[in-house]
Amino acid sequence: MPKFAHSDVFDNGLLLIKNNGNAQHLCSAYPNSRAEAIAYSLASVAMASGDFTLGNGDVSGRKITMAQKSGTVAANGTAIYAAVIDGTRILLVTSASPQTLTQNNPVTFPAWDYEMRQPS
Repeated sequence: MPKFAHSDVFDNGLLLIKNNGNAQHLCSAYPNSRAEAIAYSLASVAMASGDFTLGNGDVSGRKITMAQKSGTVAANGTAIYAAVIDGTRILLVTSASPQTLTQNNPVTFPAWDYEMRQPS
């Protein structure tokens, strides 16, 4: 499954996500833009700087971990991607374990991380 990190993330590092990520969406299809992340969103939660933790990578380099959050499902469907966005762009997309969601039910956004490994 495809994964994506905005070029600004590579240019500015993991702090770009920590300082700017303001929402996380569970998406029914791969979003290529912020607008698509919102359009494909089945559930979303607000994110703040304190919801992101920087640390040493599991393999090498550094990682950012998104905190577990709870929300309410906005639309029926199967969530297969998680996307972090800010006010103007999509910052990070990763595949998620497929989960069938039903509107108005509670949903848990599990903690997950993105690792920037040392070059090899």
